[in-house]
Amino acid sequence: MADNEILAELERLRAENEALKRPSRGAISYKVSDKGAVSVYGLGRFPVTLYKEQWEKLLDRAGEVREFIAANADKLKTKE
Repeated sequence: MADNEILAELERLRAENEALKRPSRGAISYKVSDKGAVSVYGLGRFPVTLYKEQWEKLLDRAGEVREFIAANADKLKTKE
């Protein structure tokens, strides 16, 4: 391969690598904050950030949250 072909291929691969690093729009991703909390991105404009114990407490009650949503479905709005 010629030098210009190698440089063009290198640039293409760098661009592809950067695109793969960025989460897709609307995709959910997770990050540990500097303070040690878990942040969930992709649900809205801002991340949802809770500490480990808070996530565990919420996840333990996932069934209750689903029941609450179902019971109040007529009052809730959906974002589309």
